[in-house]
Amino acid sequence: MDGLVAGPWQRLLGRRVATLWPLKFVGNTLATVGFFVVYFQVMQHRLPQAWMLPLTPLDRWLELRVWALPLYGSLWLYLALPVAFARDMRELNGFTLRAAAMSAIALTVFWFWPTAVPIFAIDGELHPALRFLKDTDAAGNAFPSLHVSFSVFACAVLRRQLREVGAPSWMHVLNVAWAAGIVYSTLAIRQHVAIDVAGGLVLGLAFCWRLRS
Repeated sequence: MDGLVAGPWQRLLGRRVATLWPLKFVGNTLATVGFFVVYFQVMQHRLPQAWMLPLTPLDRWLELRVWALPLYGSLWLYLALPVAFARDMRELNGFTLRAAAMSAIALTVFWFWPTAVPIFAIDGELHPALRFLKDTDAAGNAFPSLHVSFSVFACAVLRRQLREVGAPSWMHVLNVAWAAGIVYSTLAIRQHVAIDVAGGLVLGLAFCWRLRS
């Protein structure tokens, strides 16, 4: 029975999740919907003028990995965790405002310098889910990759939150592995290329530095 008893770190995380949970749930939902509304509006107006990003040796070396599609989609669950684990309104506002600022910077870059990734040949009959993603997103807003920026920043915030509650090392490993998996998936499913992944890393790391300071 002892193995079924939650440890101190689990109870602390549970308290964080319970804190302001209606606001967290509604706020995160509205923020996600609002982001997509703005994202697709910007993409619709600027994609016709998009400049095609070149491929690098890394892009040519990596093979298509359709199994990475769930990892790519898991960003929105991963991004909700720092919100759920926020201990108070101050921390919740801090994460929300920084995520909004990252979005604003990336979409501003795309507005003035629209980019897209090359169109890769994908068999829609073999991979209908991936084909649907390509048709919906239309490879827009390539640089910088917000998937990468969000993953890097969320990883840093979660690292701090897990450390504060005394979570075990395997939770930290899982956190980094999940973020790295999302970054890899952007290349593996041909949704991004190395250049815009690098841009996303720079943007995400810049906000991580601001978080530390």
